[in-house]
Order: sequence, then C-alpha cells, then structure tokens
Amino acid sequence: RWHVEAGAEFENVGQWKRPWYYPRPGETMDEAIAREQLATRTGVGILDASTLGKIDIQGPDAREFLNRVYTNAWSKLAPGRCRYGLMCTEDGMVFDDGVTACIDENRFHMTTTSGGAARVLGWLELWLETEWPELDVQVTSVTDHWATMAIAGPKARELLEPLTDIDLAPDAFRFMDWKAGRVAGVPARVFRISFTGDLSYEVNVPAHYGLHVWRALFGEGERFGLTPYGTETMHVLRAEKGFVIVGQDTDGSLTPADLDHGWAVAENKPFSFLGQRGMRREDCLRAGRKQLVGLETIDPQVVLPEGAQAVADPRQTIPMTMIGHVTSSYFSALLGRSIAMGVIEGGLERKGERVHFPLADGRCVEATIRDTVWLDPDNERQKG
Repeated sequence: RWHVEAGAEFENVGQWKRPWYYPRPGETMDEAIAREQLATRTGVGILDASTLGKIDIQGPDAREFLNRVYTNAWSKLAPGRCRYGLMCTEDGMVFDDGVTACIDENRFHMTTTSGGAARVLGWLELWLETEWPELDVQVTSVTDHWATMAIAGPKARELLEPLTDIDLAPDAFRFMDWKAGRVAGVPARVFRISFTGDLSYEVNVPAHYGLHVWRALFGEGERFGLTPYGTETMHVLRAEKGFVIVGQDTDGSLTPADLDHGWAVAENKPFSFLGQRGMRREDCLRAGRKQLVGLETIDPQVVLPEGAQAVADPRQTIPMTMIGHVTSSYFSALLGRSIAMGVIEGGLERKGERVHFPLADGRCVEATIRDTVWLDPDNERQKG
C-alpha cells in the first residue's frame, strides 16, 4: 500500500504488479524516470525488489546440483560469498540467470528473474526427481518469505550504516559478499550485489517486517533525498551497464556465447552441466549467429523502438533482409542520450559498423554497433 499512497504507476511483471515509476504532481512519465535515474546515480535510490525469485537449496549434494544446473563452477564458493550464474536448457540456450549466495556448506539462496521463479523451480524439481534422484537435495520456493529492498547509489552505505549492526566498511563487506545481521531492529540478510552498477545493498527481511524496514529506511534517508525508483528506471540503470534481462534481451535462441557471456561458462569443469553439449552443436558455433550488442544511434536524441528490425541496406526493396532487432532501448538522463541493445547477425565481430532501422512512421534510424557497456566499464562505482 505504500506504493499506492506514493502515487506509483504499476506494470505487470510475470504474476506481479510492480511500481513502474513514481510521478510527482505535474510530471510526465519521462520526467519522473529521468529524476529517478539521476537521484539514484548521484545520491541514493531504493527499489522494491521483493518479487525477485528466491529458492532455498539445501542438502549434502547442493554444490553438485548447482554445478550441474549452472554453466559455471560452484565447488569452491565459500559461505558468505555470492556468484552470478547462467542457467541453460539442454540445447544450450540461456534459460534464466541470477545471483546465488552460499549460506553455509550445504545451503544456498538462489535468485531468479521475477517472472521466471516458478518456471525455474519446476525445472530444478524435474531434474532432481526424474534424472538425478541419487542427489540428496531439497529445493523450496521462498520468494514470498522475504521482502527485498535494493538500496543503490553513492550514498547507500551512509544511509544503511545507522540502521544496522553489520560492519559495512568496504574491506569488511566486499562486493559479492552477504552478511546476516539486523536492519531497523529486525533479522536480515544483506547482499552486497548490484543490478545498477553503483554501490548497492539488497536488504532481505522476513516479509511481515517489510513495510517497517522500508519506512525506517525512508526515515533515515530523508537527509539524503532517498528516492524510490520503479522498474523503468531499473531497466535504464542496468542497460547503462550492459546487464541483460533474460526474456527481454534473450528469446530462447541465444547461447551464453551469443550474449558475450563466455566468461560465465566453465568449460574446464570435470563434469557436465545442462546445455554443455547443446551449445557445442555445429549450429551454435557457426558464424553469423545473432549476438547481443550495443546500438548507438547517430542522433543521440532518437530512442529506437524496442522490436525495431535492423537492415544492412535501407535502400533495399521490400521485403528487406532483416539482420536483427532491438531488445532494449531507453533514454539515459545521466549520459544525455539514447542507449540500446539488440541482437545482430555476427554482431560481436561487427562493432563499429552501421546498421539501419526502418520505422513504421517512415523514418530510418541509423546506429553504430558497439559494446553493451555505456557506463563505468571498470566497475569502479559498484566497488564503492
């Protein structure tokens, strides 16, 4: 109800309604989103991330299970640490992603996309029950057990410090650490992970304490101008960093290599993982596959429509040969220009080349293929 009272506009995300943006009186949607972006990048913002899929994984074979369902390695992840993981189907196509934390030696806290939580849980249960019954592992949905608040921005540490007994000093609480403690007097798990590329903390508390902690954060955050931001601003902030959203930047036809995420695939693991053989098929290795790239419009004020089709030759007669499409497109208030991502045939080898987007209104927008990271490529901001 806090979001309703704050005047939030909502959008449907999977089975949830999430705050889309928070317009102030007289503000347009674009003005509200620009304000939310700048407030978060320059001060501190907060996102209700409670819809994030959460799965509790326990058992003596939990590590082995993660090694099989994720493309990267999990044998050495220490308690108190987190790791990003990619999940693929048998054919080698990206299925979901998220950060999983090691709670203790035989217990993990897996996060999934908001819309993919039930699908991922069913997928995990399917493999445990039909293919790997010898593994001693239990998986349980805990999505609605935890209220999750993502605090992001250069002032995030200063905001959280007075409300917690956790030592937030950079050397005591590193990026990709998690710690248990108390926030606003209640038990909490705090994860130092970031979907914005800025210094961030994801505060998880039992759901029935969520509103209490949310209000406590705003009480403390008043002096920092704490600003709630919605899903649209979240999309812009993550796109500035080139972070993908599975189901938006992917469509079930992209391998990790197509996303330029080969770094998340442990090819030297001494065991097989789901999708390993699939992504080695001849078709998955051929040249000219559609690959995720950044798209920089020649006119920085023009925002490409999502779904717009790319062509190499805008003078070709209809039907034109389409070589890809836009998957994510926004206006970055911080950068003062449009930013976009899309899939282009052979895109990773075509950086610097130009492509064209004929639009339904008669315009043809020209863009340069580039990398997907627009802001802070060395990740200094999230190191805080």
